[in-house]
Amino acid sequence: MNKEEAYRQLLIELPHLLSESDDSMATLANAAALIKQAFPLFSWVGFYLLKKGVLVLGPFQGAPACVSIQLGRGVCGTSFVQNETIVVEDVRTFPGHIACDARSLSEIVIPMKKDGRVVGVLDIDSHALATFDAVDQRSLEKAVTIIVDHLTSVSWAS
Repeated sequence: MNKEEAYRQLLIELPHLLSESDDSMATLANAAALIKQAFPLFSWVGFYLLKKGVLVLGPFQGAPACVSIQLGRGVCGTSFVQNETIVVEDVRTFPGHIACDARSLSEIVIPMKKDGRVVGVLDIDSHALATFDAVDQRSLEKAVTIIVDHLTSVSWAS
């Protein structure tokens, strides 16, 4: 299955899987698992959620990760503050990149917007260079919209 077909299938499956829970953390955990399972080249898939002015590690799939990220720092903090998706072909060239996994070489981060404000980010890493492109960006932004629509609350956000 090519990338476009895999995303098409993901975007069909995601709302059905997420409708099974009314718990936001369970929703995020299942979303991370489904995305990671659909794309074996992704080494890490997870969420960082705004809590007391810091991005805090939420549900994820992959190796242990940084517990917190300051707003404006690294790819996640920058994506959050700029409220835009960031695609990094080679993380070694991103100023201030935070290397939670030294093997990660490329990354995409998509902000999560709920009720008009950014409440967190979806962060995806790969051990290969230039893994992410316009297809990934467009499709993952759609996936994040589906995920956020299924969140029952953002009580963690502050």
